[in-house]
Amino acid sequence: MSVRIRLRRMGRKKQAHFRIVVADSSAPRDGRFVDTLGYYKPLTSPARLVVDIDKADLWISKGAELTDTVRTLLNKARKGGDNSVALGEIEPEEARAIKLAAIEELKKSEIKSSTEEKIIEDPAEEEAEEEAEVTEEAEEEAKVTEEAEEEAKVTEEAEEEAEVAEEAEEEEEEEEEEEEKAVE
Repeated sequence: MSVRIRLRRMGRKKQAHFRIVVADSSAPRDGRFVDTLGYYKPLTSPARLVVDIDKADLWISKGAELTDTVRTLLNKARKGGDNSVALGEIEPEEARAIKLAAIEELKKSEIKSSTEEKIIEDPAEEEAEEEAEVTEEAEEEAKVTEEAEEEAKVTEEAEEEAEVAEEAEEEEEEEEEEEEKAVE
């Protein structure tokens, strides 16, 4: 049985990335493999290639055959990459900068779409929306005042109950003292 160095497909539908693996030639494409040499993400811009060249050379010296695509990728890795393929892991700072740029672009597109919607809207609709907001605010204020009044009632009742409880305790203590004096 011959051993081949080939790509193993990973990822979701239409979101493919590949692992570079050493596998038996009779094993299925995404099946059992012997060793992993790296990975290749063709959908990123530029495509990202991470491969352990020393491990690949070791397997080649042992007689492993290369597929055409893996041969091309290893040649690009040995040359240090090119415009279409970047080598190595992405730097955390670079990844953060890419994410921030994407977020800013989304925000700009949202702002553009919201300003376009406002331009298209009718002034009568705007007045109706403002009136609705005012009534909502008034309702919220009414709820807040009702809640405050309820809390005040509850605290007053709690204070009255505490006073009654204190008086009851004092009376019990006085009765106990009188009983003790009567016993003596």
